Amino acid sequence: MKSKVYFSKTITPDNVVQMYKVLNKELPGNVAVKVHSGEKGNQNFLRPEFLKDIIEYVNGTVVECNTAYIGKRETTKKHMKLMEYHGWSKLFNVDILDSEGPDKILEIPEGKIIKKNYIGKNIDNYESMLVISHFKGHPMGGYGGALKQLAIGLASSKGKRFIHCCGKENGSYLDMFSVKQEEFLESMADAAKSIVDYYKDNIVYINIMCNMSVDCDCCAVAKDPCIKDIGILASLDPVAIDQACIDLVYNSQDEGKEHLIKRIESKNGIHTIEAAVELGIGSREYELIEI
Repeated sequence: MKSKVYFSKTITPDNVVQMYKVLNKELPGNVAVKVHSGEKGNQNFLRPEFLKDIIEYVNGTVVECNTAYIGKRETTKKHMKLMEYHGWSKLFNVDILDSEGPDKILEIPEGKIIKKNYIGKNIDNYESMLVISHFKGHPMGGYGGALKQLAIGLASSKGKRFIHCCGKENGSYLDMFSVKQEEFLESMADAAKSIVDYYKDNIVYINIMCNMSVDCDCCAVAKDPCIKDIGILASLDPVAIDQACIDLVYNSQDEGKEHLIKRIESKNGIHTIEAAVELGIGSREYELIEI
């Protein structure tokens, strides 16, 4: 059976809520809302004001994790200061999941490259999760969507380095950039599986295709968007929603798509989706239902 992916060309705060509603899936208990806080200086990340309606609708807590590189988000103190600067903590309760150790370890026996994933222990405070992803390019993964949010996005600072180093314990910053690209992408798929298995059916995905640069929101100096906004997608399948986004880019009539496609293909970004399918996370076969 094909996975259902709902799609709307209308990008408004209210329509994000409507796209969530069309899934007819109520998230139980305390709801974690995974967003990207945006590196300081980045101009493309989704603003908290834009996501206010949906976060309030699910009565969620904004969750993030610290980074594995030097910037404004590698420590909890600096990260929380940035969350205030960008307006997240002014509008919502914010939880840096790995603000205190020890990390929670999720086992991944079926993992291709990594057999465990380090995540912030505060994840245990939430019975369900709404993953809101800003779909765009990425300098290492080729593209950033739901699978990346599940993997790198939800890993602790230590976990991010572990994924980037393809399972090497105590890997250095330089080690993160010296691994085989395909193994890094497979490590991301492994990490994503650990989160999917953790929440099982209590997780929903929304991808927003706007402000699409070839660079990620983690880049303090990022390229401006290269392709026109496309829309909002919602699904219960992280593989299908990412594949649908990729297909919408390729099928776009905007000439600027070539820049984004070049970034995706130069990093073999589709391999994360391929690896995720092999792990049983979701399906590349989907029904796109326009709302």
